[in-house]
Amino acid sequence: MNILVIGGTRYMGVHLVKHLLSDGHKVTIATRGQAIDNFGINVSRIFLDRTNPESLYNALNDKNFDIAYDSLAYSSNDIKYLLEVLKCNKYIEVSTMSVYPKPKKQLVEGDFKPESYELKWCSRNDYPYDETKRQAECALFQVYNDISAVAIRFPFVIGEDDYTKRLYFYVEHIVNSIPMYIDNLKEKMTFIQSKEAGKFLAWMANNDFFGYINAASNGSVSLYDIISYIENKTNMKAVLSDTGDKAPYNETLEFSMDLSKSEEIGFRFSKLDTWLYNLLDLYINNAIECT
Repeated sequence: MNILVIGGTRYMGVHLVKHLLSDGHKVTIATRGQAIDNFGINVSRIFLDRTNPESLYNALNDKNFDIAYDSLAYSSNDIKYLLEVLKCNKYIEVSTMSVYPKPKKQLVEGDFKPESYELKWCSRNDYPYDETKRQAECALFQVYNDISAVAIRFPFVIGEDDYTKRLYFYVEHIVNSIPMYIDNLKEKMTFIQSKEAGKFLAWMANNDFFGYINAASNGSVSLYDIISYIENKTNMKAVLSDTGDKAPYNETLEFSMDLSKSEEIGFRFSKLDTWLYNLLDLYINNAIECT
């Protein structure tokens, strides 16, 4: 198939492209041209500004794709600007668990129904992140419901290639005895590995599912669990302080994600503890080497 990937030069997008290429698809990466990828002649490239309608028109108006992946849809205007010009048979949006309006210990897809939520045309900075992502889904499923579309709701995505270094923050602070301020030490949360996120995205290319769906590792873990593991591995104690550096996952309430829908269509996600602690070991080694 002829596939467009918007946001394929880093993180889960890189893993997505690798899987698509290994499956024999023809891949075009849409990029601003500021990030370097390692795909060489194996992919085609088009250059565009994702937030600029004229740039999108100039780059995409004369092209057709079987599938388009979009990791950079952060608002309803982002959806509109792209889908007014993009011609594809299937559109897959990278969404987020942040679309769920109310905290619940298990997030089920039906807890947020974009078809019945009030649509507001907005840009990325008009509302907080969670609301603009809701609006992206609202535009997709209310206005562009003639397109075969999928919104994949991920939790926190982490991995060796995590440029945000959110999980590494805890390792680095413990190894270097830097005070941290954490307000949700015992709240359990879930994650997905960037490699598996890319794998699931690619897997959806050959699946006839349409709608919105959760995608996460099985299981959950608290920051207390993570910090205890790091302490045991390093023989160092975390320094917790109200005046310490604010931790990345602060204000996140306990949650997990119901995965029955993904299992129904034939995909089983890995268990969180089969890879999380290996990742922490890697982070610990990196942090110690940097001291």
